[in-house]
Amino acid sequence: MSELFYSIQGESTFAGLPCVFIRLAGCNLRCSYCDAAYSYEETGREVSVDSLLDFVDGYPGTLVELTGGEPLLQPGSLLLLDRLVGRHRTVLLETNGSQPIADLPADVRVILDVKCPDSGMAASWLPDNLTAIRRRAARRPNGSEVKFVISSLRDYRFARDFVLEHDLTAHAPVLFSPVRGRISPAELAAAVLADRLPVRLQLQLHTLIWPEQTRGV
Repeated sequence: MSELFYSIQGESTFAGLPCVFIRLAGCNLRCSYCDAAYSYEETGREVSVDSLLDFVDGYPGTLVELTGGEPLLQPGSLLLLDRLVGRHRTVLLETNGSQPIADLPADVRVILDVKCPDSGMAASWLPDNLTAIRRRAARRPNGSEVKFVISSLRDYRFARDFVLEHDLTAHAPVLFSPVRGRISPAELAAAVLADRLPVRLQLQLHTLIWPEQTRGV
């Protein structure tokens, strides 16, 4: 485990809501814009599922997100998700798109990244996850969200073409998030509007509220 904290959900369609975050240690990718490199650069702490649930229980009724790093690399992550769902919590899982999501609990809201070229990790995408997104949508509407973190107009064109080729918005909400300092929200918004693309422009709310903080938000 890397860190536990209570903050405002800054991304996803749940942005703005209070949320309990469980950040697990370790990641198999090295994205050029990573804002949580400490999750794999520092040694994580070994903790029990029960201790994580105890922390979550301190915030009854609150949204819970499992994130990383890449949380699905940790063997206990599925058990933790199952037990959170069993406690009737609204549970989000943020995952980088390189790990299979087919066996995740249907009641978990999966926020799935598709890495764009400027991340340096575009080859990490697991094609089987497209099938999993469609199956999750058939079992439960809005069971998944798909996120593209965009650094440039090249990234935008890649994301746009991916969305259109796979008719992605028919199966999940799609979010386009600009990388601060690389592409402005206005430039990305203009591209989305010009193409009449039915996606959600997403700004990282926590970076606007706490621009100087890099952890615990």
